[in-house]
Amino acid sequence: MVEIRIHGRGGQGAVMAGGILATALVLEGKHVISIPSFGFERRGAPVSSFLRFGEHPIRQMTNIYHPNCVLCIDPTVGRATNIFDGICDHAVWVQTTAKPLAELQFPEQVETVGLCDAVSIALAVFKRSITNTIMLGAFAKTTGFVSLDALRQAVQKSDFRDAGLRQNMEALERGYNETTVHQIERKAAA
Repeated sequence: MVEIRIHGRGGQGAVMAGGILATALVLEGKHVISIPSFGFERRGAPVSSFLRFGEHPIRQMTNIYHPNCVLCIDPTVGRATNIFDGICDHAVWVQTTAKPLAELQFPEQVETVGLCDAVSIALAVFKRSITNTIMLGAFAKTTGFVSLDALRQAVQKSDFRDAGLRQNMEALERGYNETTVHQIERKAAA
C-alpha cells in the first residue's frame, strides 16, 4: 500500500487534487481511499488531503501519519506546517517551487524529488495561482504511480466546464512536461 499526503492552502484545490488522483488510480485498477481534511476551511489556511492506494482492498480510514510520498502544491505552506512530519524512508517529495534543488532543505528519508514551477504555469494558464492539476502532472512524472493518460481521463470526468476543462488539460500536460526529477544519493556514514 502506498500512502500519499497532499499539502496546500485553502482555495488551491488540494482536496480536489486528491479526488482526481483517486479517480485516475481507480481507472488503472487500483484500490483507493481518499480522505479530505479541511482544518479551518478558509482560503489561504494550510490544508491536507490523504490518499492510500494498492492492489488489495483498503480498510484503513485514518489520516496518513507516515507517508511514502508528499505532494505539496503550494510553495509557502512548508513554512506554516511540517510537510515532512513522519515521512518514510525512501520517500518521494513533489514540490511546487521555482527554486533549484540546491536551495531546498529536506530530510534524508527523501530519495526522489520532483520540482515544478507550478505557480508560474498557473499564472500563464489560469491567470491565478491554482496549481492542483499542474502538480498532478508533476506527481505522475516524478512517481510513476499513475499514468498521464489515466489523469487525463480523470480530469475529463471532473466537473470542469468547457473552458476550464481545456485549461486544466493544458495545466496537467505542462506540469508533467515541465517537472524536473532528481534522484538523491546520500553518502553512507563512515
